[in-house]
Amino acid sequence: MRRPSARTFVQHTLLAAAAAITVGSRYVPARQETGPVLTKAVELVGSAPVTAMMAPSASPSDPTDAVGSETKVALDAFAASVHGLSDPRALEDAFRSYFAYKAAHPEAVKKPLLYFVDYGLSSKTPRGYVFDMDALTIVDGPFMVAHGRGSLAASDGVPTRFSNMFGAATTSLGLYVAQELYNFVGHAGGGTYSSIGLRLQGVSKGFNDNARARGVVAHGAPYVTATRAGRSEGCPAVDPQRAKELLPKLANGALVFLFAPNQNWMSKDPWVNNG
Repeated sequence: MRRPSARTFVQHTLLAAAAAITVGSRYVPARQETGPVLTKAVELVGSAPVTAMMAPSASPSDPTDAVGSETKVALDAFAASVHGLSDPRALEDAFRSYFAYKAAHPEAVKKPLLYFVDYGLSSKTPRGYVFDMDALTIVDGPFMVAHGRGSLAASDGVPTRFSNMFGAATTSLGLYVAQELYNFVGHAGGGTYSSIGLRLQGVSKGFNDNARARGVVAHGAPYVTATRAGRSEGCPAVDPQRAKELLPKLANGALVFLFAPNQNWMSKDPWVNNG
């Protein structure tokens, strides 16, 4: 009897694996049923040479491979709804950071919400969103969000300076974990005001990990309206009514991602560049 060739053996193995995945797919969520592993297996059996078929590839359990797959699914889901961002990488960086951090620290991500701000846009442009990363829907947005007064000398425009330094009153880019609510008291127009506040823990080391100690929080502010956002002390502040409705949803386990097309940060942030 003639022994089967290496190509025939690999083809049969991949077909068996594909069949097993297909049978098991009824037990996973719909958006994962035809994942990259099954698609790649079918393509390889049909056309790839034996040398390519036998080359090493990422395991389905490889965290970086999973992060990439989840990021692509989210990008595809939101592509038709989110427009006019300052950089083509804005959402990709946000979603990759979300899934990378969740994979590394699942115990910290207790809510599937991501508060995203594109600080590459003007303070007169709605630049904030809240995404449900499980349902892949927009919870809120776009809406106005303030930036730090140290990030732009003028009262209106696009912020250009970002810092993790104490006393800088600048916005700090990167990924944050939303923590507890508290009663925030701020100053504006020569007077004081109060709002619901949400403490933030910066987890992009070197870029925002001083945020909690600096007092950078999410809160409502009277200088944020439907048509423009004034300047904060570095906080991603929103209008008071939105803060009242939105911040309790984010508290204790959602993530926050502050983006700008800043090449130094984009090339070095540990979560943006995960994998």
